Amino acid sequence: MIKVLIADDHAVVRRGLRQILDDTDGEIRVMGEAVNGREVLDKVQAQDWDVLVLDITMPGRSGLDILKDIRQLKSALPVLILSMHAEEQFATRMLKAGASGYLNKESAPEELVKAIRKVHNGGKYVSSAHAERMVLELTDHFDKPPHERLSDREFEILCLMASGKTPTQIGKELALSVKTISTYRSRIMEKMKFSTSAQITHYAIVNGLVNNYPA
Repeated sequence: MIKVLIADDHAVVRRGLRQILDDTDGEIRVMGEAVNGREVLDKVQAQDWDVLVLDITMPGRSGLDILKDIRQLKSALPVLILSMHAEEQFATRMLKAGASGYLNKESAPEELVKAIRKVHNGGKYVSSAHAERMVLELTDHFDKPPHERLSDREFEILCLMASGKTPTQIGKELALSVKTISTYRSRIMEKMKFSTSAQITHYAIVNGLVNNYPA
């Protein structure tokens, strides 16, 4: 039996996932649920799980930050990211941060079962289309989008800026000084060759990066 912890702040999603996995005749069972980042970390630390299914957007903290903490707490725990966002936006970044797989919430139920089995057995799971994309990136025949040049922290701040948060609000949320946020903003502008904050917002909207981090 594969013991699964589901982390998603939407009750409907958690119920749907549970129903899908209940159809595996006991092979995969949801043994726990978490609705925010703190609960995820507490439950991961409190007991052993075979697979964690983690939403990328959780209240209080981003899924990326939660994933990094989990890697320190339980480095061997397979984490399958389940997200409403397309793979090309986040999959590679999440895999580099330590995720075992990435699955879009619009995927067919059997894909979820397949993904859980694969990461539980030590494999990595992405769609065939994204796997091909990753190969192209490795062979340098693919132009990466500008936001892929950003560090994880720079990317997080870009998303928060694009969602309308001020440097003071971002600093408070990330426990960083306003001066540090301004430094990150300058790096973002330089790497992406932007000259105004409006360009950041426009880019984020066009590329579906707005609201990827909780308010």
